[in-house]
Amino acid sequence: MNRSGTRAVVIFLFIGILFIVVEIVLRNVWGFGEMLLFQEDRDFEYIAKPNQHVVRFGNDNIYNEYSMRSLPLTEQDKCIVLGFGDSVLNGGTLTDQDSLATTIVEKSLRESYSGARFLNVSAASWGPDNCAAYLNRYGSFNAKMILLFVSSHDAYDNMTHEKTVGVHKSYPEKQYPLALLELMSRYVMPRIMNAIGSGDNANELMINKDGTEFNPGFEFFKTYSEANNIPLLVCLHAERKEVEQGKFNSKGEAILSFCAKNNIKVITGIDVAEKLSDFRDDIHINETGQRRWAKVLSKEIEDIVSCQ
Repeated sequence: MNRSGTRAVVIFLFIGILFIVVEIVLRNVWGFGEMLLFQEDRDFEYIAKPNQHVVRFGNDNIYNEYSMRSLPLTEQDKCIVLGFGDSVLNGGTLTDQDSLATTIVEKSLRESYSGARFLNVSAASWGPDNCAAYLNRYGSFNAKMILLFVSSHDAYDNMTHEKTVGVHKSYPEKQYPLALLELMSRYVMPRIMNAIGSGDNANELMINKDGTEFNPGFEFFKTYSEANNIPLLVCLHAERKEVEQGKFNSKGEAILSFCAKNNIKVITGIDVAEKLSDFRDDIHINETGQRRWAKVLSKEIEDIVSCQ
């Protein structure tokens, strides 16, 4: 083999080894190639596939047999609190399982009663009607209390049943064959396209803010909790702009008005003094925000629920 042929082999081997190393690092360090997967649903549009445990960006993401972002249920779970919500309660892949408000509260409750659970029933961009459809199908799991975690945009964010899973990049239904392909397709190329002005300007949050009907999920939760004699607490998270202004927008006020009219207890982000440092972006909260809500929710649950 001549010198040029030897050089070509060396370069080929170097590229091959580099590719393998990059693939291993992307998978084992960052969690690429192991996305959280979703499935379509005829009633509540979409949900995380059940029985998943993925590690993304160093964060544990656990979903049980009912697609809750919680550990699996057991026969020892005798004192259950259900928490419903969207990506704020869910935390997303950037929030470790142990940093979720629901996990923090659950661990606190279990110090007093081993059978206590605070189950996290949530998915990104779910509204109260998505949550209501889940509750209607699976029931309350004999819950002693129900919490509905919402934001102002949920007032008119109604289900449309447009195809999302496998279409929107945030709702994948299958894994990429290579971690490097996921990195390029989901993160690198979209940023390049946005930088040159050719990106997709579709609503990344998948929020239908232009709805005209007040979300029927609020009424369902009211009726369901009354019929089953289950205490209901609505938690109205304040978005960044609302924290800055110290008040809720018209959509938030519509939620507060509904709760007042129907004697539903509500706690707001302004009540709990959410701070700008609690936010990861304009809507989602970081670990500090999760701990802030955990402290408040723990007290509310302990005041209402008796696990003995």
